[in-house]
Amino acid sequence: MADGEGLDLFPELKRELRSYGRGVLPYQEIKALVAAGRIGGAEPVDEAQLQPASIDLRLGEVAYQVRASFLPGARGRVLDALPELLIQQIDLRCGAVLQRGAVYVVPLLEALQLPPSVQAKANPKSSTGRLDVLARLIADYAEQFDRVPRGYHGPLYVELAPRTFNVRVRTGTKLNQVRFLRGVAPNADVSRKAAGAGEELVYGEDGEPQRASVLSGLWFSVDLKGGDSQIIGWKAIHDAPVIDADRTGCYDPADFWEPVRRLPEGALILKPGEFYILGSKERVRVPHAFAAEMVPYDPSVGEFRVHYAGFFDPGFGYGRGELRGTRAILEVRSHEVPYALRDGQKIGRLIYERLLAPPEKLYGTSAGSSYQFQRLGLSKHFRLPEHCA
Repeated sequence: MADGEGLDLFPELKRELRSYGRGVLPYQEIKALVAAGRIGGAEPVDEAQLQPASIDLRLGEVAYQVRASFLPGARGRVLDALPELLIQQIDLRCGAVLQRGAVYVVPLLEALQLPPSVQAKANPKSSTGRLDVLARLIADYAEQFDRVPRGYHGPLYVELAPRTFNVRVRTGTKLNQVRFLRGVAPNADVSRKAAGAGEELVYGEDGEPQRASVLSGLWFSVDLKGGDSQIIGWKAIHDAPVIDADRTGCYDPADFWEPVRRLPEGALILKPGEFYILGSKERVRVPHAFAAEMVPYDPSVGEFRVHYAGFFDPGFGYGRGELRGTRAILEVRSHEVPYALRDGQKIGRLIYERLLAPPEKLYGTSAGSSYQFQRLGLSKHFRLPEHCA
């Protein structure tokens, strides 16, 4: 999508084109950071990496398999902490398989030289989360995953831990992404402002607007009825074949997933250690002046994780202006004990964040987005059955 084309597709969104001193950096600001050499590294940043409110990060040439996950701490660098945990070093230039159950640390091709006022946070990409791959950003001197402090100058790394499938990756594979913030704390919630900004945020299955349930984020519920389909979700198959993270639309879902069918009693018992793909009842939108992030784990609603990949870009749920919201796809894993999930149960929430300015690129097929029209979809690697289209 050419610069400036995004909002031309959404004439009804061209209201209140204000710029703010604080918020999430949009596409054009990220592009300016790249041009200024603030984001760069071993290879030039490709335009295809730039998203409406984030940038995709690429794996480097080597992966380090380690005995355990770790953080370097306030006085440490990642590479200095590796030797005592290192199992083996793996060359990624021609591709390699990351084994499920193992932990890897991979230097990324990108490095940062952030301005003093800018910090960053990261998430796995949607396709990464739907493959049940834990992908967490690490910076030198980090005391938290997926957080980069203001003014950081240095390399970036990603910790990868495939939970269900053996996954083939290579130099340049994009598994996680990073957002940049100026003048606000990560997860500074403005969901009430988003809900009152004159745009409908939530639609029902019939396409009619619904009242947004906003309390420390926009809440949504799980769909265990499946509409016209008997399929309400998918459960991953153990000991499935290797899946290549860079191949799309070529795998048969039956080799990797078994369908979860609607149950007469309306409840689904999540089994510990199993990985499920489910969908929200609500169809949600992210207006052009905002970005959103899904909260992955909230013990107040149950001992389970509902999402690995949490970034929702501005324009999500709009299509070319005609779409009335898009379902959220949930990557669900129960912790330690079985949990009975019921249809319509509140299961997660979206935190909305203000952008510095409306982005010149919006989420959608023209921006290379894969999931704008999703219903109950697996990742883009799979050939989709008719009921998932």
